Amino acid sequence: ILMPRYVTVFCLAAHRCARLLQKIKTEHATPQLYTALHRRACSTVSTPRITTHYTIHPRDKDPRWEGVEMERFADEADVVIVGGGPAGLAAAIRLKQLANKHEKELRVCLVEKAPQIGAHTLSGACLEPSALTELIPDWKERGAPLNTPVTEDVFSILTEKYRIPVPILPGLPMQNHGNYIVRMGNLVRWLGEQAEELGVELYPGYAAAEVLFHEDGSVKGIATNDVGIAKDGSPKDIFERGMELHAKVTLFGEGCHGHLAKQLYNKFNLRENCEPQTYAIGLKEVGLDYTNPYLSPFREFQRWKHHPFVAPTLEGGQRIAYGARALNEGGCQSIPKLTFPGGLLIGCSPGFMNVPKIKGTHTAMKSGMLAAEAIFPKLTAETLDSETAGLHVPEYAENLKNSWVWKELYAVRNIRPSFHNYFGLYGGMIYTGIFYWIFRGKEPWTLKHCGTDANQLKPAKECTPIEYPKPDGKISFDLLSSVALSGTNHEGDQPPHLTLKDDSIPVARNLGIYDGPEQRFCPAGVYEYVPLDTGNGMRLQINAQNCVHCKTCDIKDPSQNINWVVPEGGGGPAYNGM
Repeated sequence: ILMPRYVTVFCLAAHRCARLLQKIKTEHATPQLYTALHRRACSTVSTPRITTHYTIHPRDKDPRWEGVEMERFADEADVVIVGGGPAGLAAAIRLKQLANKHEKELRVCLVEKAPQIGAHTLSGACLEPSALTELIPDWKERGAPLNTPVTEDVFSILTEKYRIPVPILPGLPMQNHGNYIVRMGNLVRWLGEQAEELGVELYPGYAAAEVLFHEDGSVKGIATNDVGIAKDGSPKDIFERGMELHAKVTLFGEGCHGHLAKQLYNKFNLRENCEPQTYAIGLKEVGLDYTNPYLSPFREFQRWKHHPFVAPTLEGGQRIAYGARALNEGGCQSIPKLTFPGGLLIGCSPGFMNVPKIKGTHTAMKSGMLAAEAIFPKLTAETLDSETAGLHVPEYAENLKNSWVWKELYAVRNIRPSFHNYFGLYGGMIYTGIFYWIFRGKEPWTLKHCGTDANQLKPAKECTPIEYPKPDGKISFDLLSSVALSGTNHEGDQPPHLTLKDDSIPVARNLGIYDGPEQRFCPAGVYEYVPLDTGNGMRLQINAQNCVHCKTCDIKDPSQNINWVVPEGGGGPAYNGM
C-alpha cells in the first residue's frame, strides 16, 4: 500500500515520540522534565482536537460565526441569585420576608441550571434544622418534608473484616440528636415553593455561564448560556443567544467548586489570605486528597458495601438511584473573602461545611439569610451608599463572623487537618478527642492543610495498582449501570462542557506520569483513554453526556487542565429527591 509522504512522516514522528516517552518513563524522569521533553519531541505530531468550547476557542476568530447575531436581551432586577440550592433559596426567602415586612418593592430573580428546582441536589442527608427554624418557624405546619427524626447513632472504624465501635460522647459534633433524615431534593423543592409564594422569580433550566462587569470593574450581573451550538463549536440554525440579568447586587450560591466563583477568586484575588480548599467526593466521604492514582472512589464504594458490618443492611434491597457530588472540607481556614463590589459568595460555594458533623445545609442556609439581612438595608436606603456601580456589602462578612456559623466552624477548624500526621486516621481521632471534646476547639493555634488536592497524587511508578473485586450485581454494581440510574441527560450535539486548556496534556502528562487518573476518579465514566485510529498511541475521549456535575475532575486533575463549565441549561442529573 502506498502512503502519501506526509502520512509517513506523521507516523514516523509518532513512533519516535512514543519510543522517546517510553524511554523517559523507564529512566524515571521527573514530571516536569517528562512534560517538557514530550512537548519538544512531539512538536511535529498534531494532537487530536478534543475541546471545541468557545471559552477555549473564541468565536470572534472562527469564520463560521461571521454574520451571526450576537446581541443579548437584558433584564434588570434588584438582586440576582445564582443557584437554587438551600443557600440561594434561603437568601431569596429572607429578602422577600424583609421586603414584605417593611412594605418595600424588591425584585429578586434566581437562576438554576437544573430543569426543576432540586433536580441537581444530592445529599446524605442528615439535616440539622436550626437555620430552617430561624427562616420559617412554622415549617412543620407548612408541610416541610422532615418526617424521619434520628433515633440512634452508630460510629465505627472498619478494618478489613471487623468493626471497632467508637463511642459518641456528649458534645461531640457527630451526635445527631434532634436532627432529621431527609431527601434533600424534596426539601429544596419545598423551599422553592415557599420562595415563589413570597414573590421570588425562579428560573430553573437557565445556567449562569458568565459574570458581567461594569466599566469600574464591579459585578453587573450574569448572562445565561447560549443554546444551539453544535458539538464542533459551530452555530446551528436554532442558535439563540443567552440572556443578561443585571442587578444592584448578585449572590453566587453555585454549590461546591462553582465555576463562576472560580473566576471571581481570580478577578478579585479572594483567596489571597486563606488556605487552599480541600474536598471529598460524596459516595462514602472518600477524601480527594488521596495519593494513589490507581484509586477509584466509585470502586472503593462498591467494595465498602461488602464489608461484613455493612452488607447485611443492604442485602435484599434494590438499587433505585445513583449520584455523586463533591464536598468542601477545608473549614474556616479555607473560606475566601466573601464580598467584592457588586457581589457576595454564599453557601457551599465558599465552603461552610462542618466536616466532623458532615453537615453543611444549616450553615449554607444561614449564610444566605445573613447575606439577605446585610443587603436589604442598603438596597432600600434613600441613596445607594456605594463607591462602585455594583453594590459592595462588606457587612455580610462581618455579620457572618459574629454569627453561630463562624463559632461552629472555628471550634472544629483543626479536626480535618489533624488527620495529616504521621499516625494518620488514629492520630486525627486522638487529636479530636483531646482538643475538641475536652477543650472545645479553644486551642490557640490553627493547623494548615497540606496543599491542594490536585497536588497530592504521586506518579504511578511510585504506587501499586489496586485490584478491585468484580461487582456481584446484588450489593455492588458496575459504573455505567449506576450512571444510568442518575437520570443524567445532556443535549448530545453541543460542545463538551468538560473543557481542556491544552488538548495535549492528558496523554503527555496525566497518562504518561499518573496512568490517566481521570478515568478512575470520575464517578460517571466521563473520561476514557482509547487507541488512536492509527493504532499508534492513545487519546482522551470525553463522554460529556455522562457528567453528573460533581466537579471532581476540575478539583483532582493533577495538571489542573480540566475546566468545568455549564452545559446547556436543563442538562445534567435528575436526582428526583435524592
